[in-house]
Amino acid sequence: MPVENTAEQPYVVGSKSFTAVAVNCAAKAGEWIKIKLGTHTSLNTKYSRQDLVTEMDKGAEALIRKLVHTHFPDHAFLGEEGVEPGPEASAQALRNVQDAEYLWIVDPIDGTTNYVHQFPFYSVSIALAYKGEVIVGVVYDPSRDELFVAEKGKGAYLRNRKLSVAEEEVLSDSLVATGFPADPIVAYPANMAQLQAVAPKVRNIRAGGSAALHLAYIAAGRLSGFWEMNLSSWDLAAGSLLIQEAGGRLSDINGEPYHLGVRNILATNGKIHEELKDTLLSAGGV
Repeated sequence: MPVENTAEQPYVVGSKSFTAVAVNCAAKAGEWIKIKLGTHTSLNTKYSRQDLVTEMDKGAEALIRKLVHTHFPDHAFLGEEGVEPGPEASAQALRNVQDAEYLWIVDPIDGTTNYVHQFPFYSVSIALAYKGEVIVGVVYDPSRDELFVAEKGKGAYLRNRKLSVAEEEVLSDSLVATGFPADPIVAYPANMAQLQAVAPKVRNIRAGGSAALHLAYIAAGRLSGFWEMNLSSWDLAAGSLLIQEAGGRLSDINGEPYHLGVRNILATNGKIHEELKDTLLSAGGV
């Protein structure tokens, strides 16, 4: 496992490390999907009409899987496109690999709807968990060529600059983000109620359409908080480490500690966590 970097030295990814493989996979997949932007020939829905998949999602995941297993053939792999649609299938897929010593957790295009519409807010999300704990997290935004990388105990970085979360201490000073869930029956109405509760209390709200990038933006101090329901481990795992290493906080919406099985996420700079949690809960449970 990675060790803590106690010296004040520039952060360098070792050429043979888990992190180097994650970075290489994200960069190659990101370059490929950016080149293919606007050329998809198949477009299908999965769990709902808002839950899209293209051949680019599947191709990028196959590329990442091949690269990972070239270096680490014995490691387990959990990718979004290898799982049947729906929350139950996602939860079962995680249970099937939860006992793996090393588990790669991958979303090849987080923000497929944006990608399909050529809206430049999508990302490649790659995490490595060791015995259920995320030890490497990489989120790559091909549109801006921004690669966010975190290694447990070594901090979170963007272009060799160490990241830290925003300083806002109250909701009224905060820019926060949310995402609109694919489940139209339970999660979407609950999200609308939460949105109505949060909006009057914050500086403003954004909904970019990529949970992984929203989490990376919290680590970078660009957002102070984010919540969304009905997400899966591949949406959250990489970003969770970015936030933790940048000094932020994650939990489920009820305030319980984050783990790979959490689906209703609340992520903040830490300072506004309780206030945002209480505001969300005031809108009713899910």
